[in-house]
Amino acid sequence: MAGESVTMTKLIATRDVYGETLARLGESSQEIVVLDADLSGSTKTNIFAKKFPERFFNMGVSEADMMGTAAGLAAVGKIPFASTFAIFASGRAWEQVRQSIAYPKLNVKIVASHGGITVGEDGASHQAIEDIAIMRAIPNMTVIVPCDGVETRSVIQEIVKYNGPVYVRVARGKFPVVLPEDYKFTMGKGMVVRDGKDATIIAMGLMVSHALEAAAMLEKEGLQIQVINMSTIKPIDRELIVKAAKETGAIVTCEEHSIIGGLGEAVASVVAEECPVPMKRVGIQDKFGQSGLAEELLVHYGLMPKDIEKAVKNVIEKSQSIRVKTLLL
Repeated sequence: MAGESVTMTKLIATRDVYGETLARLGESSQEIVVLDADLSGSTKTNIFAKKFPERFFNMGVSEADMMGTAAGLAAVGKIPFASTFAIFASGRAWEQVRQSIAYPKLNVKIVASHGGITVGEDGASHQAIEDIAIMRAIPNMTVIVPCDGVETRSVIQEIVKYNGPVYVRVARGKFPVVLPEDYKFTMGKGMVVRDGKDATIIAMGLMVSHALEAAAMLEKEGLQIQVINMSTIKPIDRELIVKAAKETGAIVTCEEHSIIGGLGEAVASVVAEECPVPMKRVGIQDKFGQSGLAEELLVHYGLMPKDIEKAVKNVIEKSQSIRVKTLLL
């Protein structure tokens, strides 16, 4: 809420929560099966493998085969979770995801780890900054990016109940926990995590915590900034976006992803069609990643709270200018 301080001290890797939650769900649902492309130690599906070895399949370094096999398992009534790094799930296996999973709308859950530049030292070849855009473009595909460990747990619990293909991006690094323990994820709905009237920041993943920090910084300057956690990128919460645009008159989007095809463009399409207001996209500016420490890369690519603060001031200035011009007409 506006006026409240932001306290984010607990750090949890969303991939860890994915692995733990999946293993717990395996106890209550015999239909859940898990496939991994020889990266279970990194995606954390190894937790499920230890508990249910008969329902775990290491497909080796063959992501396309993994997706095709997952489609076959879904066709006979299983609930397959297929995991690998985001760069491989969205890139190397794209044709199988499109043709074998999304086209027939099969019940496959693709949970990809190591999304974004916070993969760090692995470098550009392993830093998926296009995966959201790629998956958004596929018909029938739901796309989700949890903002912290609490939301990741709820997301995995909810997508098991949903009949259809889903892409979930989780991360290698540890994120600040920003949501209460009793939070319940609702597919297709964003959540206001901080109230404000002067502008709105719409963020996903790690960037939600950065957005909250930026809002706290701006509060010291007398600005009340609304922050929205938009964890479902597709289908996007059009109603909430339009409401924010009408009430605050300025929007900034924040994503650990290319500004092309990701959250920013999803929000911009709604704003342009429904309620045009000044808007700025904070994200990776059409560049590849590079090797480095996660924090250093976030600074280098302009994804820190101070960068969001600057973008918010920019859209507020534009919004105020438009209001003045309107009054003079």
